[in-house]
Amino acid sequence: MSGRRHDAGDPKRIVRDGWNHVSTIYRPPGSAADAFHHTSADYRDWLAPFFRMLAPGTEVLDLGCGCGVPEAEMLSARFRLTGVDISDVQIERARRLLPAVRFVRADMTQLAFPAQAFGGIVCLYSLIHVPLTEQPGLLSEVHRWLRPGGLFLVTTGATAWTGVEEGWLGSNAKMYWSHADIPTYETWFRERGFRVLRRRIVPEGAAQHALFLVQKGTASAGPPTAESAVVGPRAQSRI
Repeated sequence: MSGRRHDAGDPKRIVRDGWNHVSTIYRPPGSAADAFHHTSADYRDWLAPFFRMLAPGTEVLDLGCGCGVPEAEMLSARFRLTGVDISDVQIERARRLLPAVRFVRADMTQLAFPAQAFGGIVCLYSLIHVPLTEQPGLLSEVHRWLRPGGLFLVTTGATAWTGVEEGWLGSNAKMYWSHADIPTYETWFRERGFRVLRRRIVPEGAAQHALFLVQKGTASAGPPTAESAVVGPRAQSRI
C-alpha cells in the first residue's frame, strides 16, 4: 500500500492524533457502516458469544471503544460497560452518544483495574495499534482482570507487521499498527492460561485480521476447541 513506512516515531501519539483526526471519517455520524464497510450486523455476529455466555448485568470492559457505535451501544444494552479509548475525540463522541455509559480516555496499557473485575473484555481493532513489545504484558493484565471463565474477544493481526501509514483514510493524519502473526498470539494466549474457543479470519481487501474468542481457564474447564472460518465483508485493508 502506498504511504506505508516503518519509521514509527512516537507510536502512541500517532495513534491518538490519528484517531482524533479521522473519527468522523471512520464512522460518520448516523452512518450504517464504518469506513471499512463493517455494519452493525458484523458486530452483532462477533459479539454474539458474549450475549450467549454472559449473564445480564455482567461487568464488561471495551478496550478501544471508539465513538461507542455500534459496539458499546450493543454491549451496554445488556451489560454494565466501561469503555476505554486513547482518542479524545472518540471518547467525547461516545459520551455524547451514550451518556449512561462510563467512558475513560486512557492508554489501555496504563490501566489499573482490580483482579477479576470483569466477566468479559472486548478489544476489537485496537490491540493492533499497541506497540508489539507491550502486547504480552497487556494480555497478562487482561487475564488478571477477568474472572475465572471470563471471555476475551480480540482482533489481532494475521501476519506480523509494524509500521506507519501516511494519509490514512484520505486525511492528513498518520496511523500506526503493530502486530504479530496468528501462531504467536495463540502461544501468548495459552501461556497466560487462556483457552482458545474460536479463531476466525476476517478478510479486508488483500489483507486480513484474526478474530479470537478466548476464555480464562477454570478448574472444571474441559478441553479447548478452535474454529477457523471466514467472516465479514471484504473491505479496504487497515493493516
